[in-house]
Amino acid sequence: MTDKENRESPLPRPPRSVRFVELSGEVMSLLLDGDLSAAGRTAGVTLTPYFLTDRARWLWRFRLDQMDADPGHARWMVRQAVVDDRARVVGHAGFHGPPDEVGTVEIGYSVAPEFRRRGYARATLIELLRRAAAEPEATTVRATISPDNAASLATIAGFGFVEVGEEWDEQDGLEHVFEVPARRVPSA
Repeated sequence: MTDKENRESPLPRPPRSVRFVELSGEVMSLLLDGDLSAAGRTAGVTLTPYFLTDRARWLWRFRLDQMDADPGHARWMVRQAVVDDRARVVGHAGFHGPPDEVGTVEIGYSVAPEFRRRGYARATLIELLRRAAAEPEATTVRATISPDNAASLATIAGFGFVEVGEEWDEQDGLEHVFEVPARRVPSA
C-alpha cells in the first residue's frame, strides 16, 4: 500500500486507547428486553444492534445472574468499550469475575463486526491488562481462546501470554488457556 492509499483509507487509524463505561444491570435488562434505544439513553451512549445479538443476550443474562448472586462483583463485569469524542461504542469488555483464590482474573472482550480489524481489540486488551495490573489482588490474567479463532490469537500475541493448558467451555467448545502475570503492564 502506498502512502497516498494509506492516507485515503476509509478505515480510521487504530485507536491509541479505549475507555470503559459501565454497562449497568439496568442497561443489560433493557437489552434483554430488546429495547436498544432505551438502553442507549440509560447508558448515555449510542449502542449498536450488536448488543442485541443472541450471543450478547446470553452474556447479559449470565452477568445479571452473577451480579444478583453477589452485587459486589459488579465492578468486575461488563463495560462498554468506547472510543473517540463522539463516544462511539465499538464493543464490550470486562472480567469474568473477581480474582479467584490464587489471584487469577479472566478477561473477556468482543468487538462489533463493523469495527473489527481496526485495532480496537488490541486497545481493549491493553486497557483490560492495565486494569488488572492496578488491582492488588490480581496476580495473573487469563484468556481462553478457541484454537480456530485466529483474530483473538493474534490479538494476544506480543503481550507475554503463555499457553498453560486447554479447557472445554459449554458455550464455546475447546479453548486454549493463556496466562500472563498481572503486573506486566503493556505499552500502548
